[in-house]
Amino acid sequence: MRKRGEMQHFTIPGRLEGMNSLVLANRTNRFMGAKVKRSNTDLCAWSIRAAKLKPVERYPVMICIHWTEQNARRDPDNVASAKKFILDGLQEAGVLVNDGPKQIRSFVDTFSVDSHSPGVTVTIYEAGDPLPPASTTLPAN
Repeated sequence: MRKRGEMQHFTIPGRLEGMNSLVLANRTNRFMGAKVKRSNTDLCAWSIRAAKLKPVERYPVMICIHWTEQNARRDPDNVASAKKFILDGLQEAGVLVNDGPKQIRSFVDTFSVDSHSPGVTVTIYEAGDPLPPASTTLPAN
């Protein structure tokens, strides 16, 4: 039995395709869009399996994703749209049973630029101890 409120993490090397690339691939032809989704989901699932993550036992979870881009050319919303590939990879690898509202309480996205080591670091916080609410307001000064 694992500890309450346990966290697990893994890193995906390189960069995942963003929404703009996926839309362009789908407009090119539907098979190209499916290929982009499949290759990105496979990369995520491979990274998860390599990290030897265990199946989540306590739901809902909070997922924190740190996106490290090679440069600052892509908008954060375009970059973070690759969350879909990560969640599908977590399901394929057997870490999450589903990616619905009963399983996922919230996401936290952070961004940085590092031209030498782009990648995505994902941390999953299991339930157990109360997780912070999805929308936390800061106290007034």
